[in-house]
Amino acid sequence: MKFGPLSIDEAEGAVLAHATMAGKTRLRKAHRLGAADIALLRAEGVRTVIAARLEPGDLDEDQAAERLAATLAVEGVSARAPTTGRVNLHAQKAGLFIVDRQAVDAVNAVDPAITMATLPDYSAVSEGQMVATVKIIPFAVSAAQVDRAASAAHGPVFSLRPFRAMRVGVVQTALPSLKDSVLDKTARITVERLQRSGSHVTRELRPAHEPDAVARAITALKDESDMLLVFGASAVCDADDVIPAAIRKAGGAVERVGMPVDPGNLLVLGSIEGRPVIGAPGCARSPKTNGFDWVLDRLMAGLDLSSADIAGMGVGGLLAEIPTRPQPREGRIAERAPSVWGVLLAAGQSRRMGEHNKLMASFDGVPLVRRTGAALAQSRVDGAVAVLGHEAERVQGALDGLGMAVAVNDAYAEGLSSSLKAGIAALPEEAAGALVMLADMPEISTADLDRLVEAFVKAGGNAVVRATHNGKRGNPVILPRALFAEVARLEGDTGARHVVEQELVGIVDVETGAAAHLDVDTPEALEKAGGVLNR
Repeated sequence: MKFGPLSIDEAEGAVLAHATMAGKTRLRKAHRLGAADIALLRAEGVRTVIAARLEPGDLDEDQAAERLAATLAVEGVSARAPTTGRVNLHAQKAGLFIVDRQAVDAVNAVDPAITMATLPDYSAVSEGQMVATVKIIPFAVSAAQVDRAASAAHGPVFSLRPFRAMRVGVVQTALPSLKDSVLDKTARITVERLQRSGSHVTRELRPAHEPDAVARAITALKDESDMLLVFGASAVCDADDVIPAAIRKAGGAVERVGMPVDPGNLLVLGSIEGRPVIGAPGCARSPKTNGFDWVLDRLMAGLDLSSADIAGMGVGGLLAEIPTRPQPREGRIAERAPSVWGVLLAAGQSRRMGEHNKLMASFDGVPLVRRTGAALAQSRVDGAVAVLGHEAERVQGALDGLGMAVAVNDAYAEGLSSSLKAGIAALPEEAAGALVMLADMPEISTADLDRLVEAFVKAGGNAVVRATHNGKRGNPVILPRALFAEVARLEGDTGARHVVEQELVGIVDVETGAAAHLDVDTPEALEKAGGVLNR
């Protein structure tokens, strides 16, 4: 691949490095120039472009990413369609994602232009969750290098072990000092914890905290269970303490007492008649991730687990809560919904309107920007920011009284990305999502916006939510906080679509009707929509 300035006389078939204007036509970044494009550029007086020209044996970024991703395919993991040189791979089932780090390193060592990233080894994943991504950095790369990367791993790079739905017997020991409410809470959290594997509790027993009573409970539950969980009223402090002693008394074996994971140190691993028995550490009464989850997930995925395996969990075993894993939460009813803030993009110059500012056009006697701003301000968002630029004071006056904060984008002439970045940067830290709304969409209603917010909340604040019509994507869109950093990297006249299409998080589409596609970019479109231009 050759990259740099190219005369348009030799640029046919080359890939644009930057968005380029040819009169009123915008040729996007990464667009492959055809004969019609060359003619248009020449007619507009453009003599050179910055572009990448593929050489024999090269693959463009999407072809290269798709080719490498196809060689990584394993059962239970599927690749999405390539876009901007990226292919994301997603789990088809809930399970345990296992990675060969040396294989990943071997792929990434072939050429800096060819990259692969994955979730950590032994990550518990949900159905549809992204587990790995392949990204080609330049616009093209040699097919030979892609093939070298594909063969560098010398075998599977990763695998997915689906969770097995298991019948789980639960034993909770009781002492006079332990409140029933604690036991009830533990039971509820355990049920929720098992949901990620589709497992369920068959029965729960609450014997006294002494070896014989616990042994009898284990014996009573073993034949109706695939796994047993034992929660002690008092923490295990010795290999002969109540829980390990009870496992032995019931005829089972104790594999290990203690693990190098914190929280989770006081875990007991045993078995009885081929069924795993876990003596749960006290931290397992909490929904936060701990060493108990590491052991539970491996057993649910059908992996054998030895004392040596647990001994090897020390690196990375100093745990904090892992935010990317779906987890049960205490007080689910009282849990606060993710906070959504609105971003009204109202900084554009309306170049196609001549001397007019389309945002000041009247719709039923109301300026367009106030019409759209009011729909946003009156929706279920927790607050809203209007991004202003062209004729900022005039547009701000039209929004007066709606209670919207203002962010002035002095660089509005650089393109849409500058306004999007300014709006996102102005949001408070508690904003879990940004409802990005174009100010020139007159038919978007408060009810439409409320439906988008509702879908975002139902998705736990971790997905993109976008308006659609007849299955075709449109606007507005809600971006989760996880994508704010990607927005900060945008340049030029690029909006949220580029970030969304990377599929770094899940996408939820909400049908909002024709309003999702109606913006008023031309005088004809504005008049047809019922607007009247004002000076």
